[in-house]
Amino acid sequence: MIILRGLVVLLTYIGLGLGYLPGLRMNRASIALVGAAALMAWGVLDLKAAWGAIDYKTLVFLFGMMIISANLATAGFFQLSLDYLMRYVRSPFGLIVVLTFGSGALSALFMNDTIALILTPLVVGLTVALKLNPIPYLLALAGATNTGSVATLSGNPQNILIGSFSGISYVEFAKALAPLAIVGLCIQIGLLWWLYPDVRSTQPTLKPEHLRYRVLKPLLTKSLLVTTGLLVAFLVGIPPAEATLIAAGMLLVTRRLKPERILQKVDWDLLLMFSGLLILTEGVQKLGVLNGFSQLVHTPLSILGVTALLSNLVSNVPAVLLLHHLIPHPDDRTWLLLAAGSTLAGNLTLLGSVANLIVAEAVAKQGHRLTFWEHLRFGLPLTAMTLALTYVWIV
Repeated sequence: MIILRGLVVLLTYIGLGLGYLPGLRMNRASIALVGAAALMAWGVLDLKAAWGAIDYKTLVFLFGMMIISANLATAGFFQLSLDYLMRYVRSPFGLIVVLTFGSGALSALFMNDTIALILTPLVVGLTVALKLNPIPYLLALAGATNTGSVATLSGNPQNILIGSFSGISYVEFAKALAPLAIVGLCIQIGLLWWLYPDVRSTQPTLKPEHLRYRVLKPLLTKSLLVTTGLLVAFLVGIPPAEATLIAAGMLLVTRRLKPERILQKVDWDLLLMFSGLLILTEGVQKLGVLNGFSQLVHTPLSILGVTALLSNLVSNVPAVLLLHHLIPHPDDRTWLLLAAGSTLAGNLTLLGSVANLIVAEAVAKQGHRLTFWEHLRFGLPLTAMTLALTYVWIV
């Protein structure tokens, strides 16, 4: 029985790391849910314990941010933002800088996966129109969505989890990690300048193309007002889960837009995956199979190293869920190390974060290829430098 339970856990985390199980049509959401159900079937958890393991604050925060992002995307906000930024670009290097800081800032506010999904086809179309090699600009987008998202609790799913577990306020989190994100984005620009000579030119040789998109002005105005109110709520200390749910409810009150159009854009798979992972992690804790690893996370350096390693083996969200049970008596510094380490480690390989995969898959549909090794030669030095900076900054 012990061997079977351990095998279930092992297979589940292998599947989560790969994103699939060989021979089966399963994604991460179904793998997490089946793994949790298997532990229940083997008597590790009952339904009451499984339900109690689900952190409702995290799910509510995620759901609310998805509704807000869906409204902004439908209104044309992200396309409009990119088009506005492109008006000031006259050189290849200028495009790298604008794209890095623009997508990094948007990721900090509206979750990195959303920004990667929306902006990738726009960036490909823009670089093709300007007759530029799209790869360095796509690397800029992938790296910036990861690095920029480290700045706030709303930047990515693992930060949302950490905010729920730790109780760190939105403002305190941003004060601690926003400077790290800004410096990381500057490091990224320097790396791309070094790796790709074509982007070094500062001569005004580009004629920016206006992107084709539709703006729904009434919805855009309403969405921006509600989003501004949400940011104010974060600043005054209203709990993020409550604030985002209220904001989402306000946006769903409409005479012009069918709610199905917004609800279809909610990433239900991600919400399901989170629920399964929370149950799975509770089961793993009860089994005690990871108790020996607690000796590996007793110093800030080891916490950062193990976080980075696990984030690339099983993905960053499962890594955070596992480590928050293993680290004894975590303080704010430990939570910040977890947040920064799990996010920045996502830049290491093409498989390190969902945002990277979104960019790679989207560009493949446009007839280009972002290879594992092409990403690694950019991601490896970027991850090494930003993790070293994280240790110096936080510790």
